[in-house]
Amino acid sequence: MNRRLIIWGGGAAALLLFSIIASLSLGSARLPLLEVWRILLHKLPLLGSVVHPDWPQASENIIMKVRFSRVVLAVLVGASLGVAGSGFQGVLRNPLADPYTLGVASGASVGAAFIILFELQHAVGQFTVPLVAFATGTLTLVAVFRLSSHGGKSKVETLILAGVVVSAFLGAVVSFMVSLSNKVVNEILYWLMGSLSMRNWDYSLVLLPYFVFGLLVIWWHVRALNLLTLGEKQAAHLGVDLERTKWIVLTVSTLLTAAAVSVCGVIGFVGLVVPHLVRLTVGPDYRLIVPLSALTGGIYVLWSDTLARLVLSPKEIPLGVVTALLGAPFFAYLLRKRKYRQGG
Repeated sequence: MNRRLIIWGGGAAALLLFSIIASLSLGSARLPLLEVWRILLHKLPLLGSVVHPDWPQASENIIMKVRFSRVVLAVLVGASLGVAGSGFQGVLRNPLADPYTLGVASGASVGAAFIILFELQHAVGQFTVPLVAFATGTLTLVAVFRLSSHGGKSKVETLILAGVVVSAFLGAVVSFMVSLSNKVVNEILYWLMGSLSMRNWDYSLVLLPYFVFGLLVIWWHVRALNLLTLGEKQAAHLGVDLERTKWIVLTVSTLLTAAAVSVCGVIGFVGLVVPHLVRLTVGPDYRLIVPLSALTGGIYVLWSDTLARLVLSPKEIPLGVVTALLGAPFFAYLLRKRKYRQGG
């Protein structure tokens, strides 16, 4: 397994590095790929003195002050949603599950829409909307667990049903607030479609601790996730604490989703498509699926955001629109392929 992880992980990491460099070089001010490499190498502590800075100062400002923070945030958002998706699909034993299954995106949207509707965006600074969105997304998770639990236990089917019900209700609440808004309706809708524009390094610093914590916790439970693929009874016989595992993995996956949604709005299909694609490529071993979902999710969101910036430049397409336009046809292809594999 270690050899496979090194091979697949090294390949995905190399592709992610190339994607970062390519994305940094693409934009309204097109910069040569070699120049981008040299600027980044010049900023490294040990290699900086080797590279002579013979490029325009404007190029360095574009890379380091404008694009780099957005690229890093795109990678973190994609990695967070990818890891969260692998956690959901592992615990729910359903390759069609995603981070929005338990309604966390709808919960975060209610908080964000409320703040924008009553024009309280700057009550505690630039993080007012992210903080409230994170809080309401987390409260949604608590509500779903309360609704689905009976005698301290929650069945997978009941959790999914409770998530669908809560998500539908909160979606209606968001639609109601949109209907009430007049001058801020565009701002609410733009947040609901997701975007990384006007995001500085502070947003990445907010999301980074959640991503590191979530990745480590879910990685710690990969053995339990592998055993859960055999079924709950078999996993319990092999020593898995089912309720504890479900609660921890689903809670951490939801917190990852809430953190990602809070900084950039609602971005769909990442947690659904990425783990599914990784599973089709490397197999059902979650020791591979979890780290590769982080790398592949970062690549997916990064290229989606790059397309969002470039396709109608200088106008920008909402990131959630691009991920849906790319993810929905691909997932439809996967479903069709799976249907024919099972005999139509």
